[in-house]
Amino acid sequence: MSDLNEKEKSTLLSPSDEEVNPLKVQEWAYLRHQITLLSETLETMRLADYIAYLNSPRRLLWLNFLVGLARGLGTAMGAGLLAGVAYFLLKRIVILNFPVIGGFIAELSKYVHQS
Repeated sequence: MSDLNEKEKSTLLSPSDEEVNPLKVQEWAYLRHQITLLSETLETMRLADYIAYLNSPRRLLWLNFLVGLARGLGTAMGAGLLAGVAYFLLKRIVILNFPVIGGFIAELSKYVHQS
């Protein structure tokens, strides 16, 4: 019975010459090429490393914490820098002494210096 299984396996893996016509040979070649491309793509994506990363909850939590910390720090620094630039520009507008905007910005500047 094991001989039958071996024969069946060999015919499934490599069909005999009688069963293969030229179109099927091209199909086999195309399938081999597609499987090769798929395996190269999976290696490039480092899918195994990503799955190992997802299977480790402690590492996942730690790295997400660090990413959140970096995002928060970047957001705070960016907002501070943007506010500083906006304040500098508004101060310049006060120097130009525009009638409506200048008075508003002067009062805003007083509030900022009081704090």
